[in-house]
Amino acid sequence: MDRAPGLSVRLKLTLSYAAFLMIAGAGLIAVVLVFLLRYVPDEAIVTPPRHAPGLGMRPLPGDFVPGRSDLWDAFAPKAALMLALLLVVGLVGGWILAGRMLAPLHRITAATRSAGGGSLSHRIRMPGRRDEFRELADAFDGMLARLEAHVAEQRRFAANASHELRTPLAITQTLLEVARSDRDRDTDELLDRLQTVNTRAIDLTEALLLLSRADRRSFAREPVDLSLAAEEATETLLPLAEKHGISIATDAEPAPTLGSPALLLQMTTNLVHNAIVHNLPEHGTVRVATGIRPDGVVLTVENTGERLDPRLVATFTEPFQRGSERVHAAQAGVGLGLAIVRSTVEAHDGALTLDPRHDGGLRVTVRLPTTSKGGTL
Repeated sequence: MDRAPGLSVRLKLTLSYAAFLMIAGAGLIAVVLVFLLRYVPDEAIVTPPRHAPGLGMRPLPGDFVPGRSDLWDAFAPKAALMLALLLVVGLVGGWILAGRMLAPLHRITAATRSAGGGSLSHRIRMPGRRDEFRELADAFDGMLARLEAHVAEQRRFAANASHELRTPLAITQTLLEVARSDRDRDTDELLDRLQTVNTRAIDLTEALLLLSRADRRSFAREPVDLSLAAEEATETLLPLAEKHGISIATDAEPAPTLGSPALLLQMTTNLVHNAIVHNLPEHGTVRVATGIRPDGVVLTVENTGERLDPRLVATFTEPFQRGSERVHAAQAGVGLGLAIVRSTVEAHDGALTLDPRHDGGLRVTVRLPTTSKGGTL
């Protein structure tokens, strides 16, 4: 953005310091004039000569009392000289002092320009005790760290998304090439495989769009009861649970919050779905609970399963990260379920916690801000 050139902040501060000194000096002179000269007579007083024994007839010392004009004639040049000296001291001292005070700002400006050029790894690291400039520098360093992490995550996400989307396209191309070279190949089998691959590509694309929507927070906030979302999700996924021999227990107490009904329902559905498909081969259980806690509303989804390494659990919310112990060929998914959950929770100003259960399986806890009776946060 082009702007008209103007005075630098350093020059403005210098002029301000000098002007303050001049005003203070002028005020001091005014005090002298008002409160000191008021006791001096307007005109000089000269007493007649008196006889002093041994000295002859001559004015004795102290017989002349100066008037205001006499004192002003003697005081004005000195006052003018003092004001000139204050002006010089104010300009020179103010210039040096302003330069020292604004030195941290130059470091912040250089770091800002470096970041604007794409170098997000640069940090100011302002030394010294805490003051306004150092708080600004620390806040700027924190912002750069978050931006760098966000950009790195976006690049990693774009690379993973490209790879994941390229896979079904490559499979489709291979199937078509094989079908073209082998005229006797079973058409129905080819169509079935193509449909499976195409369905996976569609699911992945829809998941990417949903994740992008959650990251952008491009949704209207409405009153939502997580207990209703939990009941709807469990009812929808009940046939899948029965197919896998999984029993679902629901403890849905009212949990009012504000957010997107569609995103919160998708979040709950993803959690329940993961709890079902990543469970024991037989006689597994899933428990879904909602309620109000002092720190907000809580949604908890926990399931039975194999014991999980906490270091592996920490990677589950990363896009396209699938725990090797939890993936099965028929239910690997697109690797975005918990990533969508994390983005949805963050978009609703909540917190997501994943904890491996002591006897196997996973416990996922979602905490969101609650609403008052009036429907506001």
